[in-house]
Amino acid sequence: MFQGTFDLETATPIDASALSDVLFERGIYWASGRSGLVDLVAAHKWFNLAALKGRKDAVALRQEVACQMSDAEISAAQREARAWVSTH
Repeated sequence: MFQGTFDLETATPIDASALSDVLFERGIYWASGRSGLVDLVAAHKWFNLAALKGRKDAVALRQEVACQMSDAEISAAQREARAWVSTH
């Protein structure tokens, strides 16, 4: 776990064109279990957001994840994605 500090004075924001890549990587993170836990709801959410930001390959991965999810899980992921969009 990160135990350091961030210098917000010198931090640079993520370029808007790189945002889709960051969102896509979050989807990969949760779909692959890099955290030690596979979370398909979170993966679907992040792939959905990456697709909305223009990542074409996120569409296929979102569909692949959705095939392993229940309708309720897909609905939860979509709600979470909408909530993220409304706050960012």
